[in-house]
Amino acid sequence: MKNNILKTAVLAVGLFTLSACETDLDKINENPNDQANIDPKYLLTYVSKSAFAVQGDPMYASRMLIGTDGENIYQYMKWNDASFGTYSTDLLNTMKMMQEAERINNKNYQAIGKFYRAFHFYNLSLKFGSIPYSEALKGEFGITQPKYDSQETVMAGVLNELKEANNLINSSDAIAGDIIFNGDATKWKKLINSFRLKVLMTLSKKTTVGGINIATEFASIAGSQTLMTSIQENGELKFADAADSRYTTFNSSGYGSSLYMANYFINLFKDRQDPRIFTFAEQTTSAKENGLAITNFNGYNGGNPTSPYADNAALITAKNISKVNERFYKDPTNEPSSILSYAELEFILAEATARGWISGSAKMHYDNAIKASFQFYQTYVKNQNQYFAGFNVDNYLASSLVVYNNSAPLQTQLEKIITQKYMTMFHQGQWTSYQDYLRTGYPNLPLQTGVTAPSRFRYPQVEYNYNNTNLQAALTAQYNGQDNITSKPWWLQ
Repeated sequence: MKNNILKTAVLAVGLFTLSACETDLDKINENPNDQANIDPKYLLTYVSKSAFAVQGDPMYASRMLIGTDGENIYQYMKWNDASFGTYSTDLLNTMKMMQEAERINNKNYQAIGKFYRAFHFYNLSLKFGSIPYSEALKGEFGITQPKYDSQETVMAGVLNELKEANNLINSSDAIAGDIIFNGDATKWKKLINSFRLKVLMTLSKKTTVGGINIATEFASIAGSQTLMTSIQENGELKFADAADSRYTTFNSSGYGSSLYMANYFINLFKDRQDPRIFTFAEQTTSAKENGLAITNFNGYNGGNPTSPYADNAALITAKNISKVNERFYKDPTNEPSSILSYAELEFILAEATARGWISGSAKMHYDNAIKASFQFYQTYVKNQNQYFAGFNVDNYLASSLVVYNNSAPLQTQLEKIITQKYMTMFHQGQWTSYQDYLRTGYPNLPLQTGVTAPSRFRYPQVEYNYNNTNLQAALTAQYNGQDNITSKPWWLQ
């Protein structure tokens, strides 16, 4: 179906349908009694649920999970194109929410709309490189074939929209329909500013973006803006045992039948005697049959993500491979799903300190991040006492493979930070762990011999069909005309 960045949008959220062939958007906004008007609170609920959904594909690419019922393209780094569907769903609904917010003069919905615009354009650009941005979503203005903006232009725009969102958010305008922070504008402001730091850290290989000095801007935001300070301020979605509100992978047949742990991921926890693994994985069948305690690290084993899937399937027969913990497909509420947690923010601050962008102790932020991760699982995992009984986080932080040294070489510090950050990202943070790997080389994810880790996705076929001239110009400008998954976009150069 033709992507709606190329035509005036059809917006459907189960509440109404709006066709450009039948309706003038300007007239709709002038008539508060028109049936096409909708309270932005309904749209906020919809766009939030979509943005915070758990994503499984990054778990394969990041060497956390493996499949045993066939060759998964993400596990074997063989993916091809991705969709532009975000334009015709999430971004279009966000745009409509902002229009309705303007109609009722509510700045908070406009601010949150700018945050979601920034969030989606950021993720789209990291997937592809150059994307339609300045001319996107303007079908009603006659722009049916939007030009592609450079990745630098997009990222500068993302940072500007986040800055505008921070300036707009306030405590006066109500935020009904808010399933993330229950209408707390202060928490939204903290998420917006924390996400600004995430975007800047993503660009750590660059010095400037759109004329903005990245390190200087980071220091300015970190020093002057309000940021998340606890797991209670996580940018996360809590699930409920009700229709359309349950955990994203609840009742997933694939999770229950063929999804197992990767040995690379599971061994990081075994080597560090880290009890978080007990919340991620099931014991092997052999360990269960032999009555091993659930906290016995010898009862957990993963499969090799670079081996043929048949080899890993053989581990099932041998009863020597751990499935993903059943809570991920049997618990309708499970743990919240975050797009940016307090723990991740502290890791970002630790990295910024190690790089010399801000002053202070990288170790302090690193320790805070790890403590926040343990607090998260000790708060949200049911029956957590069976996993963490007798655990002391201070002893863990002092252990040889975990302890942080502010005086170590930068690469040593980065490896510590990014590895521990990776260990907090199971079913969290969407593609962040894989993007950190592309950016820093850490952790050192295993690859099949001769395989290069993809840096991006190919553009969708619909763009070749309906926007080919602008697409070809973008390919020529950034990838010498070639649309390959191993071509490096601007942020990685």
